Amino acid sequence: MDTTAYFFDLLKIILPALLVAGAIFFLFQQFLEKEQQRRLMELRLESSKTTLPLRLQALERVTMLLERITPNNLLVRVSSAGLTATDYHRLLLQEIRAEVEHNLSQQLYMQPETWAAVKQAQESVVNLITTHYQALPTPQEARGPELARHILEGLMTNQFDPTAAALLAVKREAVAMF
Repeated sequence: MDTTAYFFDLLKIILPALLVAGAIFFLFQQFLEKEQQRRLMELRLESSKTTLPLRLQALERVTMLLERITPNNLLVRVSSAGLTATDYHRLLLQEIRAEVEHNLSQQLYMQPETWAAVKQAQESVVNLITTHYQALPTPQEARGPELARHILEGLMTNQFDPTAAALLAVKREAVAMF
């Protein structure tokens, strides 16, 4: 009987101690998880303070790229005076390529879908210019201003802006950051 009483007395001491130790362990584990989440949030906040301006700047630069390669703006900026249609066609394509190459690194700060829309806009502008060049009655004998006029007339009749979808994608990404 003595051992049974001793065993129950020991159980009376050990069982509450185990319950308290288990509760402390559980609370301590929850505290550590919360602390880890807090530190992760602080790290993300600090990181976003650095990357947010870079991402916004990249979106601004890509917006400028798209505005610069929009056919209306491109034709105004790149003069066709004194050039043949072939030379003007080559100069327009070279200008588009140079603009895109100059801003190529901005894709690092953008969503892949947005950059794909920018590349699609570039290809659409190149295709538009090439299509209008090839649609000239005699492309090798035509002059640069004739090609420019042909492109502008095509834009007015079709009401098609090849960069509009990409600009919209860039704006959506910018809005999504806030």
